[in-house]
Amino acid sequence: MLKPKSETELVEVIADAGGPLCIQGGGTRGFASDGEVLSTRGLSGVELYEPGALTMVARAGTPVAEIEALLAQSGQRLAFEPMDHRGLLGSDGEPTIGGVFAANVSGPRRIQCGAARDFLLGVRFVDGAGHVVKNGGRVMKNVTGYDLVKLMAGAHGTLGALSEVSFKVLPEPEAEATVQVGDVGLSVAVQVMSAALGSPYDVTGAGYDPDTRKAYVRIEGFSSSVAYRADRLSADLAQFGETQQVERSADLWRGIRDVSAFYGREGDVWRISVKPSDAVALADQLQADALQFDWGGGLVWALVPEGVDLRARMGVSGHATLVRGSAETRMRLGQFHPQPAPLAAISAGLRAKFDPRGILNSGLMG
Repeated sequence: MLKPKSETELVEVIADAGGPLCIQGGGTRGFASDGEVLSTRGLSGVELYEPGALTMVARAGTPVAEIEALLAQSGQRLAFEPMDHRGLLGSDGEPTIGGVFAANVSGPRRIQCGAARDFLLGVRFVDGAGHVVKNGGRVMKNVTGYDLVKLMAGAHGTLGALSEVSFKVLPEPEAEATVQVGDVGLSVAVQVMSAALGSPYDVTGAGYDPDTRKAYVRIEGFSSSVAYRADRLSADLAQFGETQQVERSADLWRGIRDVSAFYGREGDVWRISVKPSDAVALADQLQADALQFDWGGGLVWALVPEGVDLRARMGVSGHATLVRGSAETRMRLGQFHPQPAPLAAISAGLRAKFDPRGILNSGLMG
């Protein structure tokens, strides 16, 4: 494993590479490509934190846990709620902030505050030719240059190896409460979540667990406001079933975020993005062993027998990513949903520009 400890060493490793490189952060997400492993974990440390400006700058290999602990000291947090894949995948290591942004990892709160990429202010990375590229800035008002920042978020290391990221953070809310509606099927649960998301109560989470037949809706903010909004939302949602308020629901949402219902269960795991209105039809089509719903029904997690081509079962538009599966299944089906031809051509052109030798996570995204 190659493990540079500075951006200068990262440049040297990539510039001198004689073959493909498999870029990894903490190695917790299970994604792998051909080539020698290039870990960014040696590029660790918070370089700048300004609580008053709600901004932080950190090296790409900095553990997420370290960043969250530092933010907690000032009553702040990563608002986009990045998932921890270790329990689902049975992996070890430590999730890194560079890995989070490289994969655009976003949790239940995405429906309210946006994805990881929406919090990314600036990046430094080394492209496939060994050149250092900088884009964006360290403040929220920076709007200069091409938006390579958004391009790098979700590129999974195929355009360059991140060395530094700057991002905005938000205050930790004073209180949270979850309104649950019990004993409802998926069709009613989608109505519950849609009604909640369309309400004026600033919902920050909307999920459904078919095993318990419970729909969950989260509200956060100042204590008095949370209490008022939770009461009003409970009254509004009572038309769909029996409601109950759960005041201390952090563990509940951590389980939804990390898909803990699938822990220890055999089979492949797929992550599917669809229109919430298509969730019911999709659930029937998938014939899955287990399902979990987030983002108001727009994010569907499916557990199916090993080797099943879940994309072939989809009769609605969406994107299905193979999150957990054997190497053979990954090779046969591909981890990421095939792109339409025009978008695939653009993606290939970008990779040729930033990685002319085709050595960075080659073949991972097509």
